Amino acid sequence: MKEVKHCPKCSSASYVKSGIIKDRQRYRCKECNYYFTVQKLGKRISDYYVVKALQLYIEGVSYREIERILGISHVSVMNWVKTYKIKRPQLQHNHKPSFEVLEHEQLLERMKSPEYLEQKGLLISEVEGKFFVLNWNQNQ
Repeated sequence: MKEVKHCPKCSSASYVKSGIIKDRQRYRCKECNYYFTVQKLGKRISDYYVVKALQLYIEGVSYREIERILGISHVSVMNWVKTYKIKRPQLQHNHKPSFEVLEHEQLLERMKSPEYLEQKGLLISEVEGKFFVLNWNQNQ
């Protein structure tokens, strides 16, 4: 719960407890007699996931794919894109990126292969101990 610091109406720091409503403490301001409760804090998503989601969006991954990868609602991702005014760069070639989630050993095996690295753009990002590999094949 959020701690009360002042009255939301008059900003006075002079208030007293005044009962409980819907399992929340109710307060009364001594200055203006306004009754108020403390709002519950919403679920806070770590900045790490916000940054990862926005990086994936910029790289061309769809909202639904970001939802499946990170386990964060696609609506939240849309709201962050809107809030932070993120724009995807205009690509000269319309290549749809493909992605895969790999374990550490799988990633090392793939990186040993020269064919895997040729003619591609790669973005490798760690997400909760797994590696997200986004690639664009330039030969398409």
